[in-house]
Amino acid sequence: MARPIWTGVLTFGLVTLPVGLYTATEDHTVHFHQLQRGTSDRIRNKRVNERTGKEVGGDRIVKGYEIDEGEYVVVEPEELEEISPGRSKVIDLAGFVDLREVEPVYFDRTYYVGPRGKEYVKVYELMRAALDRADKAGIATLTMRGKEYLTALRAQPRVLVLHTLHWADEVRDPASVVPDLPERRTSSDSKELRTAEQLIDALTIEWNPDEYHDTYEERVMKLVAAKRKGEEVVGEAEPPEATNVIDLMEALSRSVEQSRSRGRKGGDGKGAAGKTQAGSGKTRAAAAKKEPAGKKKSAGRKGAAGRKESEDLASLSKAELQKRASAAGVAGRSKMTRDQLVKALAGQAA
Repeated sequence: MARPIWTGVLTFGLVTLPVGLYTATEDHTVHFHQLQRGTSDRIRNKRVNERTGKEVGGDRIVKGYEIDEGEYVVVEPEELEEISPGRSKVIDLAGFVDLREVEPVYFDRTYYVGPRGKEYVKVYELMRAALDRADKAGIATLTMRGKEYLTALRAQPRVLVLHTLHWADEVRDPASVVPDLPERRTSSDSKELRTAEQLIDALTIEWNPDEYHDTYEERVMKLVAAKRKGEEVVGEAEPPEATNVIDLMEALSRSVEQSRSRGRKGGDGKGAAGKTQAGSGKTRAAAAKKEPAGKKKSAGRKGAAGRKESEDLASLSKAELQKRASAAGVAGRSKMTRDQLVKALAGQAA
């Protein structure tokens, strides 16, 4: 079992929960050693005193802040810890926001948050379920490893997760770093924009991270295996040429038709959202035709069934509601809040 990289308490109003942070991701990048060309001799980095040229042990290295050229103020780790008493061990949820309002550029790293002991599991699950039902994220600051972080705490189906966020002054203004940004927005009624939206709809799929993997890593390992056997290494194809503005409309229209043609050839239900909705619509229409007129439910029974269905749906997590919405082909489900998903599913049941 992994050990936490940080331990402390999570405060939620007057509720205090001892927790630990665990690394949520792992790096599987292919790593190479540095060698001197023509030999098998490893090249290693050393900590060297730039004045004497002699290697210095880690226990003799301290932190220094340069206030002038060659003049430093030395700061010990204990002194850094002392200026943040308590704060280094507390995640204090100051408020809650809709996570969709936080631009992705602010997100940095993700950690799993776990209870520190079985006696805290009930409080932990209560907090997780409350965040899940509210569909919001708690905003807090955290001091860890000598640095303060802005963080967002949110719920997943089984665990709380903590995202470290960039501070506002760390995020660059795109206009200051990206050349040739458009000076005006595309007209909302332009034919090109409507066709581009059709292409997005036609290519909309369900998010399943298991369907994706690192193909570059595989190519690197094939390269290593080929060189070991003395085989010729075949390079990748060049990227396609950029689309000319004059040909933009034609390229968009052909892309839409191509994606729709693939959809008509069949699929496993994981394709575009339009196919899922069309399929569910046909199923409902066929069921309506088969049902005898005399056996149709009364409006009162439908209303009662709808209310019962709504009550049952209200007890589900957002992740479970998303799964049901996906199976039912609810349009726009990825952008819906938890309450909107409940209403949409309850409306279909009625």
